[in-house]
Amino acid sequence: MESLQQLGLLGLFIGTFLAATFIPFSSDALFVGILAATKDPLGCLVVGTLGNWLGGITSYLLGRLAKWEWVEKAFRIKPETLEKQKERIDKYGIWMALLSWIPGIGDVITIALGFYKTPWVGTFILLLVGKAARFAVWMYLFSGIFA
Repeated sequence: MESLQQLGLLGLFIGTFLAATFIPFSSDALFVGILAATKDPLGCLVVGTLGNWLGGITSYLLGRLAKWEWVEKAFRIKPETLEKQKERIDKYGIWMALLSWIPGIGDVITIALGFYKTPWVGTFILLLVGKAARFAVWMYLFSGIFA
């Protein structure tokens, strides 16, 4: 039974890591499913947060490697659009990392934070806070049900 629990937590780590990159699927549903299977709220919180956070860091670093010319050409984005997005990042800065958990746009925000080169230490800390808070809410809502 313990090895099945460990396997579930490993799957949670891998899944939440991938979900925080550009692979579109719900880490929330995965989290709740593994929580139900393992009945280990704290383990799921720690492992899910760590996987999702490291995936977010990966997305940030990929964004940081991108060049303006590549983005304009590959995604057919006008320079004016990139400038407008940069103004938004400049206005809200690393605080946008708190929104990295939002399905659909969170990964784009994280990549943009890297692309526009926000300070990495503060960005990583706020990525961690946002992702931990999201899983803590799911843990709170569902851990009593699966106990």
